[in-house]
Amino acid sequence: MPEAPRVVVVGPDAAGKTELVGRLRALGYNARSCAQDHSYLPDMWRRLARPDFLVYLDAGLDAIARRRAIDWGQERLDKLNARLAHARAHCDLYLLTDDLEPSEVVDRAQAALSEVGIVPHPD
Repeated sequence: MPEAPRVVVVGPDAAGKTELVGRLRALGYNARSCAQDHSYLPDMWRRLARPDFLVYLDAGLDAIARRRAIDWGQERLDKLNARLAHARAHCDLYLLTDDLEPSEVVDRAQAALSEVGIVPHPD
């Protein structure tokens, strides 16, 4: 049986990557995150994860600080965003999650996946 289409999620810390991947996997999608924010290779997301559909979750510093205790500021976020720029430029879906509930992120991701014919696959 062929592998289900790969849905890969990238973005800065506390943007909701882990939550989205977990919920998509529970629904039957072949979803995973890629630690592009830790790599200086601009297209590591493409080389390692080889996505069929790339989701970019974004978050501003205020939202990140509400979601997680951080000891860093805008300068570090700017560096993360620079490492993520290639993925952001090539994503199939961009979502700013600052004012979205996790269920809204999942709903928007599912709608975008459905639009391109990617549907959940049962085990």
